[in-house]
Amino acid sequence: MSTEGEVAAKEAHELHRALGPWQLIALGIGAIIGAGIFVITGHAAATYAGPGVVVSFMIAGLGCFFAGLCYAEFACMIPVAGSAYTYTYATMGRFLAWFIGWNLVLEYLAAASTVAVGWAGYFVQLLSQLGITIPRAVSSAPLAMTSLTDISFTGSILNLPAMLVVGLATTMLVIGIKASAQFNSVMVIIKLVIVVLVIGFGLPLIMGDNLEPFIPPNTGTWGEFGWSGVFRATGVIFFAYIGFDAVSVAAQEARNPQRDMPIGILGSLLICTLLYILMSLTMTGLAPYTSLNVAYPVFVAINNAGPQLAWLGFLVNVGAVVGLASVVLVLLLGQSRVFYAMSRDGLIPPLYCQIHPTFRTPWIGTIVTGMFAGLLAGLVPLSILGELVSIGTLLAFTIVCAGILVLRIARPDYHRPFRTPAVWIVAPLGMAMCIFMMAFLPLDTWLRLVVWTLIGLVIYFTYGQHHAKPPRFVLSKQPAE
Repeated sequence: MSTEGEVAAKEAHELHRALGPWQLIALGIGAIIGAGIFVITGHAAATYAGPGVVVSFMIAGLGCFFAGLCYAEFACMIPVAGSAYTYTYATMGRFLAWFIGWNLVLEYLAAASTVAVGWAGYFVQLLSQLGITIPRAVSSAPLAMTSLTDISFTGSILNLPAMLVVGLATTMLVIGIKASAQFNSVMVIIKLVIVVLVIGFGLPLIMGDNLEPFIPPNTGTWGEFGWSGVFRATGVIFFAYIGFDAVSVAAQEARNPQRDMPIGILGSLLICTLLYILMSLTMTGLAPYTSLNVAYPVFVAINNAGPQLAWLGFLVNVGAVVGLASVVLVLLLGQSRVFYAMSRDGLIPPLYCQIHPTFRTPWIGTIVTGMFAGLLAGLVPLSILGELVSIGTLLAFTIVCAGILVLRIARPDYHRPFRTPAVWIVAPLGMAMCIFMMAFLPLDTWLRLVVWTLIGLVIYFTYGQHHAKPPRFVLSKQPAE
């Protein structure tokens, strides 16, 4: 077993440290501003909360802020790839680390696929505006699923545009993290401009009738509107906040992680929470919430505003196509780095931590991740993917908050470049809010999590526990500073 300094020295030649604070903030915004605004907001408003989805974003943002503070402390103490998986391995042992790592796999795979499906919706709409029609048979999922036992076929073949964007993002990530970060930064600027334009020009035009009632009455079914719907929507749209988690995954590629990781995590989270609240209010104010359950809800909202915003419709589709592509890029980055960390620790085969001799990226894990994400994006509908992401994310955040408390007891004197303020209030509140949001997710989402976990346990007991290495970080060996 090695101390933090020894491990860092051994791994210095592996992943390239090329990211500064602004690139990390851009990385976070690149993941956060995307499906949450451009896709999931419409689904959550139309299905669960109505205009009350604004309240859902506030609640989810607060829960994320608590978790983000805990992430920032961990990312400074353990500045290597792997995010919540690595933190758990260092504080709570191998089995729980496997459990959270396996659920991070679910989180990032399903998230990248979800965003790719949303990207495809806007891409098809953009081409339609240019006079190019893509048949539905090759631009939507062939499967429809309302429960684990209710699976039907839509008549489509594959969602080829969704698979295409996953393939392009995978190629970018194999080429290199610096090129990917630079490409991502350009895309982030473009989509932020579009988001600000929609808010700036759309907010003054919202119609009060569309916001009444702000929280529609419950239909008689738990989770469909009313306050139960607002809380269920909170769990669903929590998916939109996983970008700061992706920032922590890139810790080993940050130039000065002790200083830059808190800036990247908390900076991107605060900026995006404000934009989410304003954007969700604008969308539900411009169009009836019942019309937003489509893969391109921002375009529907702008289009419903009439000729005053007609000029913005094309730009929205361009911004969504560019912006969602950057989200796919960051999420696939996160997944490949989790695979890298788990493989490095012996829990999955060693080929996933092999570094390309030229590009210095974990290229095999990146390609495998891209293949699976592409298949999910091509076959599975948006609603199922989004809920899978939320439950995996919330579970990871809960364990990170718990891990901070464990470490404060086990190693109170360990040097912490960033300390979570009021940790005995913030961390329990973060755990409570995440568990609260998980409780409101549909039962089928929980059942899918159980099935996924059982698959993971089989892999762990047949391979992982026999090949696992000791933790690469032994925090107790570093003296307090």
